[in-house]
Amino acid sequence: MADGRRLDVPRGSPRGLGSYLRLDPDAVGRFAEGIARFLGTGRFLAVQTIVVVVWIALNVFAVQLRWDPYPFILLNLAFSTQAAYAAPLILLAQNRQADRDRVQAEEDRARAAQTRADTEYVARELAALRVAIGELATRDFIRGELTRLAGDEAEEAEKRERKRRKAERAERERRESVS
Repeated sequence: MADGRRLDVPRGSPRGLGSYLRLDPDAVGRFAEGIARFLGTGRFLAVQTIVVVVWIALNVFAVQLRWDPYPFILLNLAFSTQAAYAAPLILLAQNRQADRDRVQAEEDRARAAQTRADTEYVARELAALRVAIGELATRDFIRGELTRLAGDEAEEAEKRERKRRKAERAERERRESVS
């Protein structure tokens, strides 16, 4: 390293056009999207068609105004220049749209995962509630039990009444036999 440059030390800032020309990527992207949006309209096609028809008409019929004779080389150059700028601007706009679509897809996936997790949680809670309700006495169960108990109690009361009558009869018969 006789000239004193070391490879382990970074150079200073590069002195190219890029260091002097600093463009905001978002501003350039918005400009590109605006151009792409305009180039994709029927209005642009109508204006371009009118310009081409007027150009050709003036160069064919207006003998004094012929600035671009028949092969229309200047018109071809204008179209080539337009295409040279339009294609990268359209690609830049498409790239930005693809980035937005990717971010939107990631957000949709995250939202779907959250929704799935919430749904699974609610399903687990619902299952737990069903198990808990199964262990609790429901209104219908209580009604059935009360009806059954009331029926059992009525049967018991009827049996007691029959026994009482039987005992009374037996007592009456015993008194009559004694007297």
